Amino acid sequence: MTRKWVIRIVAILMALIMAMSVLYVVVGSLTAAAVTQSQIDALKQQQKEYEKKKNEIQSEINSLQYQQKSALEQKGVLDNQIQLTQDEIDNINDQIAQYDQLISQKQGELEQAQANEDAQWAKYKLNLRTMEENGTISYISVIFRANSYSDLLARLDFVRGIMQYDIKIYDQLQAAKEAKIQAKSALEEAKAGQEADRLELTQKEADLEKQLDASTALLAKLAEDIDTAKDLYEKQKAEADKVQSDINKKVEELKKQNQGPGAVKGTGSFIWPTPSSTLVTSRYGTRVHPIYHEYRTHTGVDIGAKYGASIEASDSGTVIIAKYSSSYGNYVVIDHGNGYTTLYAHMSQILVKSGAKVQQGAVIGKVGATGDATGPHLHFEISQNGSRINPLQFFTNYTLSASA
Repeated sequence: MTRKWVIRIVAILMALIMAMSVLYVVVGSLTAAAVTQSQIDALKQQQKEYEKKKNEIQSEINSLQYQQKSALEQKGVLDNQIQLTQDEIDNINDQIAQYDQLISQKQGELEQAQANEDAQWAKYKLNLRTMEENGTISYISVIFRANSYSDLLARLDFVRGIMQYDIKIYDQLQAAKEAKIQAKSALEEAKAGQEADRLELTQKEADLEKQLDASTALLAKLAEDIDTAKDLYEKQKAEADKVQSDINKKVEELKKQNQGPGAVKGTGSFIWPTPSSTLVTSRYGTRVHPIYHEYRTHTGVDIGAKYGASIEASDSGTVIIAKYSSSYGNYVVIDHGNGYTTLYAHMSQILVKSGAKVQQGAVIGKVGATGDATGPHLHFEISQNGSRINPLQFFTNYTLSASA
């Protein structure tokens, strides 16, 4: 009799100990992939560098205004500021594209987390239903039915296994809920980040428009001083003549270098240099200069295009000049090895170097308004045996603006 009571007391104590051990702890979480986010962080760091450079340029603009230096010097600095703003816009667009990928990834993680929670909730409800049908007192009943100490230990192991399974089911449900919360939070954070970038992009585009207007206004103000404008024109004309002289020298040098194999020759035909626009805003020949308001010879054609649009090599050849001048701004000259050269001026960016071999259609730069330009466009020239000729004679797929 005493032995049976000992067994019952031990059984009750063990059951109470196991019941007290049921502690519901939230465990586990989904770890978001950090690769795309780190790329966004790197772009944001680059954006901070752009902001720093922009402040430096603004200080330089203020200094130039204070010292009353020439408008052309201010124009050169404004060109740099415009380019930097365009770089910021490109950077933010890259961030937005990265966020598109991140949002898609987080949406998938949220859907997976929701599916996991639904599955765990179904298992948990099934377990609760089983407990309701059998009754929780059955655990103790199982233990009390032990008829020996070894039988008691075996029954205790059995009950412990059932209770541990109950705990596991609950923990898995809580972990699934927490994972869903974290996935939803990560998705909302990515969407908020992208929306912030879109707002900033709108502001940067407005800044770019203001800077382009300021650049144009600066040249208009410069044109008010006729004497200064005339002196400037003579200077620019001399520089243009020097550019043409440099081109001729480079062509002769290249002829000597290209006697052997490996030389890049033109195809003999030209393609339009700006795929995004075929609008000619100013034709080759005599015209009223947009800045100096006098009849001057226009040595090429102006193609109106969006700031930052791609400029392609009109034919295959070798880059013989890729640099900046106050008249042409950022410009590139390509020798096609057949007596023809092409010139691309006022670029916002030069994407090739002197000496580079380029194929027809290769992107060599971006449309801009650097140098002697009133707005974003490409000044395009074709020369034959050192003399400029009308580029439009080689094309039919273009349109003329009303003012062309």
